[in-house]
Amino acid sequence: MLPQCERARSISGSPEGPYRAIESVDALVSQGFEGIDTLDKLFLHAVKKFGDAPCLGTREVLSEEDETQPNGKIFKKLVLGNYSWLSYEDVNQAVERFGSGLAALGQKPRQTIAIFCETRAEWMITAQACFRHNYPLVTLYASLGEDAVVYGLNQCGATHLITSSELLQTKLKGTLSAVPGLKHIIYAGSGKMCQADYPQTLTLHRMQEVMDLGAKPENVKENYERAEASDLAVVMYTSGSTGRPKGVKMQHRNLIAGLAGQCERIPGLGSQDTYIAYLPLAHVLELTAEIACVSHGCRVGYSSPHTLTDQSSKIKVGGKGDCSVLKPTLVAAVPEIMDRICKSVNGKLAEMSVVQRTLFKMGYNYKMQQVSQGGDSAVCNMLLFKRVSLLLGGCVRRMLCGGAPLSASTQRFMNVCFCPVAVGYGLTETCGAGTISSCSDYTTGRVGAPLICSEIKLRDWPEGGYTSQDKPHPRGEILVGGPNVAVGYYGNEGEGENDNFWVDEAGQRWFCTGDVGEVHPDGCLQIVDRKKDLVKMQAGEYVSLGKVEAAIKNNPLIDNICVYASSDQNYLIGFVVPNQKQLTELAQKNGIEGEWTEICNHKMMEEEVMKIIKQIAVTSKLEKFEVPQKIRLSSEAWTPETGLVTDAFKLKRKELKQHYIKDIERLYGAK
Repeated sequence: MLPQCERARSISGSPEGPYRAIESVDALVSQGFEGIDTLDKLFLHAVKKFGDAPCLGTREVLSEEDETQPNGKIFKKLVLGNYSWLSYEDVNQAVERFGSGLAALGQKPRQTIAIFCETRAEWMITAQACFRHNYPLVTLYASLGEDAVVYGLNQCGATHLITSSELLQTKLKGTLSAVPGLKHIIYAGSGKMCQADYPQTLTLHRMQEVMDLGAKPENVKENYERAEASDLAVVMYTSGSTGRPKGVKMQHRNLIAGLAGQCERIPGLGSQDTYIAYLPLAHVLELTAEIACVSHGCRVGYSSPHTLTDQSSKIKVGGKGDCSVLKPTLVAAVPEIMDRICKSVNGKLAEMSVVQRTLFKMGYNYKMQQVSQGGDSAVCNMLLFKRVSLLLGGCVRRMLCGGAPLSASTQRFMNVCFCPVAVGYGLTETCGAGTISSCSDYTTGRVGAPLICSEIKLRDWPEGGYTSQDKPHPRGEILVGGPNVAVGYYGNEGEGENDNFWVDEAGQRWFCTGDVGEVHPDGCLQIVDRKKDLVKMQAGEYVSLGKVEAAIKNNPLIDNICVYASSDQNYLIGFVVPNQKQLTELAQKNGIEGEWTEICNHKMMEEEVMKIIKQIAVTSKLEKFEVPQKIRLSSEAWTPETGLVTDAFKLKRKELKQHYIKDIERLYGAK
């Protein structure tokens, strides 16, 4: 392993910090380009520099076909063509026209406007139009439940909503009567909506119609109210792991600072890069990643989790996924996506001959040794990993992972088989910025040093057993400070939730994350716990649910797990989403056959999986009280669409508890 060079240090000299990156010890950075302090100026800077270069790309849908599965189910499959591109100038023109069209429909500067839409080029065009015309953009996840969407729209008070024809006909149709403040709905996508199907108080417009309206001479204005650095740019509603969604208020200067920090950690970012966009744009990771790429002249090609790879659910057998066509050089992902990629490759390896598997393992171990010493292996890349890397198009040079903890085994696998993985830590409340590991850091389990725009403090949490005096490294609740910290929650001014934001005597904003971290001697951060995940058991022991889940989830049999604890009980229980291929093989070994649901509901399979969990507990050195004693196998995968996980695939414990309430009573014994 390479010796660890100093990447950050405590500027106070004390173990609690604050810690700053070596490059910004004297002062935190607030801008990436001098004098560019708003998102509008940032995009115009890129347009001036990259003009006719391709900017936003969308893949053409040629046709849609039904495909019958072996079990008789029919899945919709897409036949897709090539990407078509809008240049920076094309996007700039669309932005100008759309912003002017919204103004012609009565949208006012500094008045919120909402977007509830899938990730697509029209989303980014909308965002840039809002930044230019000083319309604070309220973002809502496309996977939010109806009640959460209604709550967000009513709380923000927007009169105009941008969406897609698909969401308008499905998720929104039955909810709009509960949002009386809405006056105009603008939708992207094909098809003409029937006005009679919607409340009479609403007027529906196609997005192209609004652009055409903005292009009319009488609606073109050369002088309109531009945003200032202190103006509100985005109100981002987090899907949240508990309770109602919260709208985080981000000023232009907050996002500009966060982007400056993130871009500094992506070496060589420029017009030679292609970024594949498929994560929800209503998530701060995706929004800042795309804006960062656009500001540096990259191509941004749009995709979705259903069309990402050749094996994705909506790609026809024999068809090419978006990665194969686009050949991206940059990919952002949440750990759940990387875990799926890792398990997919391992599944293919299991089907190879013993000789092939042995050669792969030898090459893997050799390259891992080289990587840990800062090297590489061109021979292994060509002979062993080239085919694997083609899963993501074969050209990826850098991957960014954030949103949740990434397991060490998955990170090593991605580093060896694909490319270096930059692991980051940030929150919506910090505009996605906090820490990102550097390209030369191949350690696992850590999230890098503070970005040049932010600093980190550790606050003692005695109840959880974490203090800055802990050995060998200081630990505590992570506080993030800097110009990237948002200004609070929308509509909750004066309420307790905003107590997590505070301003120090120097005028700098801080956010109390609720996450527990440990700072290593080189200044890099490791996330070790979550305050909300700590449960006190009946006998008085504290159990970190996240720690237990992370240990168990490393096994290939476990696709996902939620550990549940009740303070009036003396043992844990767990809900497990098993890997279908692995569990089916285990069932066959035990002479159990049937449909997938029948296998998951079989008592013997629960017992077999429990045996494996107990083996994992031993190797992971979990305490006896940390090991689930009873489990329930779920035949249903947890996706954002089910409402059981967030868009970053974090567990929504409240919803999971409600979903499995009968199983909780069964496993604990109904009282």
